[in-house]
Amino acid sequence: MAKVLRPIGHEERLSIVDHLDELRSRLIVCLVAFGVAFAVCFWQNNALLNVLNHPLPNTSTAAGRHGLGAQQNQGAKERQGFLKTATSFRALAALPGTSPQARQLYLTAAQSLTESANALPQTGQNQEKPVTLGPAEPFTTSLAVAGYFALLFSLPVLMFEAYGFVIPALNSKERRTVVPVMLVAPALFLIGVAFAYFVVMPPAIHFLQGYNSDQFNVLLQAKSYYSFEVLTMLGIGVAFQLPIGLLALHRIGVIDGNTLTKHWRYALVGIAVIAAAMPGSDPVTTGLEALPLVLLFLVSIVLLKIADRRAAARAAAENTQQFDSGLGMPS
Repeated sequence: MAKVLRPIGHEERLSIVDHLDELRSRLIVCLVAFGVAFAVCFWQNNALLNVLNHPLPNTSTAAGRHGLGAQQNQGAKERQGFLKTATSFRALAALPGTSPQARQLYLTAAQSLTESANALPQTGQNQEKPVTLGPAEPFTTSLAVAGYFALLFSLPVLMFEAYGFVIPALNSKERRTVVPVMLVAPALFLIGVAFAYFVVMPPAIHFLQGYNSDQFNVLLQAKSYYSFEVLTMLGIGVAFQLPIGLLALHRIGVIDGNTLTKHWRYALVGIAVIAAAMPGSDPVTTGLEALPLVLLFLVSIVLLKIADRRAAARAAAENTQQFDSGLGMPS
């Protein structure tokens, strides 16, 4: 385990057994990190479920979608009427000169009206909640949600251990390329997850649940909803790695800035295919998923243009140095 905490140098020579021992130690660290994160997430599963339920519409909006708005408004009016009458009875009971028998009748009537009002359905801005269809589904769904969040929270440790196992095989020049990727890739992934949660999910859920809702008894199953939400956030988080992928292709000489500029039409078709392959085949979700990919593609063109200019400047400097060396001039 000490070897995991101590970085291994590029010049060190390890046997196959040493490599396997290092891999075993790093896997143990990953499992421990995931286990601790899972325990904390399962302990706070109610808070995590509230986070995932946030994109859902409120109960009054859901009632209107199901055609229950008029019934709930009528129930609200009846509840207010009961409470007002109960208040009036309490006021009569408090009047001076009221006999003890009358005061007791007023208070009993007020108590009965208050209980009746509280028994009526209450309207408000509470979040709609998904439904479960089996006796064990609330527990298994909570476990799955805790596992999703545990993987997300332990991701920095997992990536650190993965990079720590691979980086010793790289030389100093290769490390200068990989280390920035280690920092940028998780940031882009988290930005993609946040974009999916705050921008994509609310309108997508609203559109999907509201489409032809007058023809269906729309019920939202917890397992399907959470899987859809997590897979959408995961897919968009991975799609936000587009600039890194294009820069990697540029690094190995497959593409350059002119390639992206010249074939932008094909790139847009590819982005549309990627967006359509993500969870959510409706036009709202697909459009919201494609928009950031287009913006990231434009950013990638700018980055590759800058990389091309730097590569050209380095090549010109090397040619000048070789030319001066060939003439015998000091560089």
